[in-house]
Amino acid sequence: MEHNLGFIGCGNMASAILYGALNAGFLKPETTWLCETIPSRLEEAAAKSGAHPVSSLRELAGKADILLVAVKPAAIPAVLDELGGALRGKAVVSIAVGWLFEKFAPLLPEGARFAHVMPNTPCMVGEGMALVEEKNSLTPEELAYVEGLFGSIGRCEVLPSHLMGVGGVLSGCAPAYLYMLIEALADGAVYHGMPRDMAYRLAAQMVKGSGRMVLETGLHPGILKDNVCSPGGTTIRGVRALEEGGFRSLLIDAVDRPLQEK
Repeated sequence: MEHNLGFIGCGNMASAILYGALNAGFLKPETTWLCETIPSRLEEAAAKSGAHPVSSLRELAGKADILLVAVKPAAIPAVLDELGGALRGKAVVSIAVGWLFEKFAPLLPEGARFAHVMPNTPCMVGEGMALVEEKNSLTPEELAYVEGLFGSIGRCEVLPSHLMGVGGVLSGCAPAYLYMLIEALADGAVYHGMPRDMAYRLAAQMVKGSGRMVLETGLHPGILKDNVCSPGGTTIRGVRALEEGGFRSLLIDAVDRPLQEK
């Protein structure tokens, strides 16, 4: 079943979802509606996507049956207050960090359905990882639509509520760790005379290819690592250097630290 999808907010993540799903053929401009408080951003998104711009949230609710809330977490109460009863009978999908089902759903009017989704920035290039909170009140058909939307710009995984936090760190924070890894590896290559732009290309493609190896072979990462490490070879020497520096422990801490209370 086709839906009219309304975007509340046209920032970076919303735009990545919008353009990616349009390019994938999942969304159609004629069934997509946009609302944004910054006029220039709304005009740009509408012009690039061909989707329909609207001037108010209530007008958006009148056009769309599924609303994708893509605003800053602090703006959620104001958005819900403005929409009010216009959300009755609507499906609401929020990507606002920290607004899980138990926090968001009670603020909706009777008859509104809700799901929380946590996408990540690689959605911008069609290689995203979107986490859908298992606890939601969407109909099965609406949930399938949401999974199809985010699946069109990467991969989609349903997680129980208690794993959304650690899942968010792993898929949402860890890209920053990988960018640091790419930069550091490139620095090592530059130290030995490689041009920096070439070093970035080699390191980035290596990360991309290695990720696909894990996903597509189904082999344990340790086995894939062992397959590269010849006895007495160059790779195992590099592995030893990483182990001496506490590489694994640092990465475990990088997942754990964001989950500790501030």
